[in-house]
Amino acid sequence: MSFASLKKQSNLGSLTAKLVKEVEKVNNSSGGGDERLWKPELDKTGNGYAVIRFLPAPDKEEIPWAKLYTHAFQGPGGWYIENSLTTVGGKDPVSDYNRELWNSGNESDKDVVRKQKRKLSYYSNIYVVKDPTNPQNEGKVFLFKYGKKIFDKVMEAMQPEFEDETPINPFDFWQGANFKLKIVKKDGFWNYDKSEFDSLAPLLDDDDALEAIWKKEYSLAAVTATDQFKSYEDLERRLKYVLGKKPAQQRFIPDEELEDESEGLNSRSVAEETVTKAVSTPTPSTTVDKDEDDALSYFQKLAES
Repeated sequence: MSFASLKKQSNLGSLTAKLVKEVEKVNNSSGGGDERLWKPELDKTGNGYAVIRFLPAPDKEEIPWAKLYTHAFQGPGGWYIENSLTTVGGKDPVSDYNRELWNSGNESDKDVVRKQKRKLSYYSNIYVVKDPTNPQNEGKVFLFKYGKKIFDKVMEAMQPEFEDETPINPFDFWQGANFKLKIVKKDGFWNYDKSEFDSLAPLLDDDDALEAIWKKEYSLAAVTATDQFKSYEDLERRLKYVLGKKPAQQRFIPDEELEDESEGLNSRSVAEETVTKAVSTPTPSTTVDKDEDDALSYFQKLAES
């Protein structure tokens, strides 16, 4: 799709309807330090604030987000940190093992399942409008990893609940809106409830500058490309090593019941909390959530060694 075609689609009816339909399709299906990724940070008061703009899908791609399921937990044999094959509609050994535990009827087994649920993350290209903590990021294009809470806000913008609210396409250069990311700490976790979209406005008034931004976007299809997933057999071998036992047969339970919908950066699973504690010495709370993904990457390397 050319840049000119992208602008022609800049009306609420066509592109937004396509995105909403894609979400419905996705929801009805089973399904270390990266310089490309932008991460918000907390200030000295323990709060975080930034202004970002969600960008359209990259050239030759249709959807402006990627959806990825992962697992991260510790067993007797070490850490299991892997992308889940359920992302691409396949069977995954952890999901199969979780069903076995859940079916046992033992509450202790269910507690284990809760700790090793698959975790949902979304990826989108963003343009950083304002980043008070790291102003050097302003005016640059990054990938942004976020969770269901923020994704729900995106969907609410496209499909407002009340008739006096005007729907917008947050991913549109011309008829979209900036996203004011507001983070507060609640019970030790990052909370995004106060985040909101600004009023509708073009990102910039210069189409040449917008096209330059568009051409800097990262592929989202690459996030869930084949080379990002190990085979079922390889994952199963790793799982057996981590658990020190062989999973048995089990009946079917939908993956959605064995899913962690916590935010990518603000709310962490028990497994991820353990990772952070294992690699962190006591530091101010402003750095704990920021280092979470780096900690997971560290243990990923240990797990594969």
